Amino acid sequence: RHFRLEDDICHLNSKFTFKSMVVDRFNRIAHAAAYSIAEGIRPAFNPLFIHGDMGLGKTHLLQAIGHLANDSGMQVLYVSSEQFTNDYIEASRSKDYRPFREKYRSVDMLLVDDIQFIGGKHQTQEGFFHTFNHLYNLNKQIVIAGDRHPSDIGVLDPRLISRFEGGLVAEISNPNLNGRVSILKTKCK
Repeated sequence: RHFRLEDDICHLNSKFTFKSMVVDRFNRIAHAAAYSIAEGIRPAFNPLFIHGDMGLGKTHLLQAIGHLANDSGMQVLYVSSEQFTNDYIEASRSKDYRPFREKYRSVDMLLVDDIQFIGGKHQTQEGFFHTFNHLYNLNKQIVIAGDRHPSDIGVLDPRLISRFEGGLVAEISNPNLNGRVSILKTKCK
């Protein structure tokens, strides 16, 4: 099987853009970091690790990065950790890692959502570790989202925790009342 980046880019939700995102105190740092990366500004941090509870906009931010970076000509790959795991398992079973490497290591930017699901999956973590290192050493941008801080993800390889914490770790917290009202108004529009 040959992987095609276009298949994954098509999975970006057109509603998840920077224009449609409410920015307030609860997500301002994560939003600013994400926007600078999407604009192609080479920040001093790589990777960007965004974490927070479910439903606070992590996926929205990742996909907004993907849209803007893709529009500026960057080769972007957005995947869930489940898709990464499935692709890695398929490569392992076939004993042909070339298509996997071609898909994951030939991009300018890798966006991985729900990274907490690789916790306890040692082979997947090994594959992600080598993919991360390859991209990082080529100065390619990596953005990861998870539901908790890297050090709080259960059964995660210490090498990955170290790499995830080596850039910027930005938390999206629960919005206050004004933030929730702003989100509701935006959704109603």
